[in-house]
Amino acid sequence: MAGSGLVLDNSCDFNSAGTLAMTEAVLEPKNLQINLNICKATLLTSWEALQMRAGRDAGASASFDDYVISYMGEIIADATESSIWSGVTGTPGEFNGFTGYHLLPGTDATVVQSAASAAYTAGNIIANLQTLVTDILGGTAADVLGKDDAYIFMNQLTFQFYIQAISALGYVQTYTDNEFAMSFEGIKIAVVPGMQTNQMVFGQKSNLFFGTDLLSDSTRIGLMDMSALDGSDNIRLVARYTAGVVQGVGADIVRQS
Repeated sequence: MAGSGLVLDNSCDFNSAGTLAMTEAVLEPKNLQINLNICKATLLTSWEALQMRAGRDAGASASFDDYVISYMGEIIADATESSIWSGVTGTPGEFNGFTGYHLLPGTDATVVQSAASAAYTAGNIIANLQTLVTDILGGTAADVLGKDDAYIFMNQLTFQFYIQAISALGYVQTYTDNEFAMSFEGIKIAVVPGMQTNQMVFGQKSNLFFGTDLLSDSTRIGLMDMSALDGSDNIRLVARYTAGVVQGVGADIVRQS
């Protein structure tokens, strides 16, 4: 929602002035599923190893069903994390991600596009970050600088290049509390697994939305023991869930690639 010319000098009369424009960003979660037939022996050995952990702090033993659900839950979480950023339209098992779809010029023309000089390395990452900051300052994204949830988002490899660069300059030894390393020129850095290499995004966390229709739909996994039905040693796993992302105000985001 954007207002223009709404504030006037005081008067005794009612003088309507200004405009109020409202646009909507639509988040459409995609229906996803996992249907998997697993032989119990595939995971049985690793489950049994967990049951034989020694020590007072080993914790309570999980049932085999709980172990399988936990194992598959991690796979779903990894796939979701990847799709949040790099999911590509039309790819089975993925939903449209931020850097894979929503922040591209052909999808949202209001997102500011920043050009990297080359593939990121320890030798050029600081120069590319400076280019990113210059492009932030040149548009409306500058208005969110200083907000508590404003970050430069990058993946672990890009962040490692940055650590190498400031280490070569001697800053890692000077700032041993790591606070300096988690920011660039006063802008906080957030490391997000799942973003593609050679891309960075500046924006507010509150301007990037993840959606699913119900929380239980993103966490519920069903198991069916097939031994009583067909005499096999298989279990069938079923997970159905929905997920999707979208940005709120594209003009407050800068993407570098």
